[in-house]
Amino acid sequence: MAGALVGVVGILPYVLTLLERLPPSVADSLPPLWVLLPIQLAQSLVLVGLATALGLWLGPKVGLGAPEIYDLVRGDREVRSRLRTLLLPSVLLGVLVGVTIVLLDLWVFGPRLAASGSSLSTLQPPAWQGLLASAYGAIVEELLLRLGLMTLLVWVGVRLTRSEVARPVVVWFAIVTAALIFGAGHLPTTATLLPLTPLVIARALLLNGVGGIVFGWLYWKRGLLAAMLAHFSADIVLHVVAPALAR
Repeated sequence: MAGALVGVVGILPYVLTLLERLPPSVADSLPPLWVLLPIQLAQSLVLVGLATALGLWLGPKVGLGAPEIYDLVRGDREVRSRLRTLLLPSVLLGVLVGVTIVLLDLWVFGPRLAASGSSLSTLQPPAWQGLLASAYGAIVEELLLRLGLMTLLVWVGVRLTRSEVARPVVVWFAIVTAALIFGAGHLPTTATLLPLTPLVIARALLLNGVGGIVFGWLYWKRGLLAAMLAHFSADIVLHVVAPALAR
């Protein structure tokens, strides 16, 4: 929960910058910041707490969970060697995800959005805020979507198929479903910036889905910490490196 608190607090400057750039018609419909921010903070922490508890309870039953993080907290010295083996591959996969998303946005969606008179390029907060917000994606979103939601879906799939272990088809269903929900979860924020046309919806689902599938696969094969490392690396590319290069 301490990590989740860091992530939730870290994203606040990023959120405040986005709120400042909202159209007046949208900004005026929102409650005051002194009401909005505490509600968002409390809501995020409650949801993360529930997802974490659920994932840690159900995860060992279906071969998922956060074994490396648990061993770190327990003070297991042998976990350090395992961490070294997953660090570089996870970071490289995350960077690859970030670069893929940037290129898809630049070559596929960017020109089509521009042709329709829409653009998100002017709404990108500064790189330092993107750096702080990357902790939110790596910690909070992974606890919610992988440890919580994906674990629950796999557990339900195992119960429905009455198998002793999670079949690959069950895990892949959970990975893709969590990835699509991850993408759909960005639509309310996107709707405050752009009309939700089919192109905008497809962009949100595809670009976020690419990351969600990779992070889900890593969670399945390497554990939660690997997914967190990859997610953080991808967000650094998206919210720090790409905006810096674009200026």
